[in-house]
Amino acid sequence: MSDDSADAASVVVEQALGLAPIIDGHNDWAWVCREERDYSVEGLEQGLATDTDISRLRAGRVGAQFWSVYVSDDHEGADAVQGTLEQIDWVYRLAARYPEVFVIARSAADVEAARGEGLIASLLGAEGAHSLNDSPAVLRMFARLGVRYLTLTHVHNTTWADSGTDDPAHGGLTARGVEYIRELNRLGMLVDLSHVSPATAHAALDVTDSPVIFSHSCVTGVADHPRNVPDDVLRRLAVNDGVVMLTFVPQFLTTEYSAWFDGARDTAAPPVSIAQVADHIEHARLVAGIRHIGLGGDFDGTDEFPSGLEGVDGYPALLAELAGRGWSAEELAALAGGNILRVLGATDAAFASAGAGIPLLVR
Repeated sequence: MSDDSADAASVVVEQALGLAPIIDGHNDWAWVCREERDYSVEGLEQGLATDTDISRLRAGRVGAQFWSVYVSDDHEGADAVQGTLEQIDWVYRLAARYPEVFVIARSAADVEAARGEGLIASLLGAEGAHSLNDSPAVLRMFARLGVRYLTLTHVHNTTWADSGTDDPAHGGLTARGVEYIRELNRLGMLVDLSHVSPATAHAALDVTDSPVIFSHSCVTGVADHPRNVPDDVLRRLAVNDGVVMLTFVPQFLTTEYSAWFDGARDTAAPPVSIAQVADHIEHARLVAGIRHIGLGGDFDGTDEFPSGLEGVDGYPALLAELAGRGWSAEELAALAGGNILRVLGATDAAFASAGAGIPLLVR
């Protein structure tokens, strides 16, 4: 890109970020702080070995973040529930420790209010239904604590939903899984289909009466990987009015990196670029439509990232790549945050009354 083209792209990016904040769908900073910092929220301003710190969030123009409240699915039963509650607690403590930077958000209106005050809206997303210990009561309590989405599976199947990276056990969703989708809808919690099998995604789309999301996925049409979303599922997002939030994980972005990652890793990793991330975004736009795409970097959720996207400060460079391909400010704003903000808004009323009344759908 020439200097003149780069300058023009930068202008378009600034216009886009005036229209909508960057809202990222998935970040595992809480998990890293569990594993490496004993959940400390001290000293998070800058200079960390993580992909995320306060300085880089500001440089990346992040206006809202879904913090993943996650424990790996080798945690089971009450241990998984406790671990997820500890993750939720970390996000609340993060916001309390840095009130000049973060604020807890539960709704689209909260995100807009935070933006007006120059704060980073901190939303919660639970990754993997193993965190529920198959308890609808736990799901309802997560909703009361502000968890806005539930990823139905992680690496392995749950007792009621198939993961995309495990051997099929249920053919998608069981009858119990269907009940959980309906309860998520009732609670205003978003159904997150990242990590699930295509059969599970189709089954959930058959049942849901609310928009779904993929909080951090790439697309099979560019790179065939079990964590990526096939075109027949992408096409259904237009009818559902959901959003696929494209991720930056190298093994999902290119078949070359995936083969290296799954192999001996005794050679240098194949290079992965911002341009290849943009290729996934453009394919998702082509198939699902401009209203149905977003960003879900998965920072601190994997070891390596594309060149130029090594941390949360890289979002403007990605938007500039797309601006250089002819994207308008309005289109970039839809991708950056406008689309997921619309989906949040569509489910805010139900979420505001989460848990109210007698739960009838699943016990």
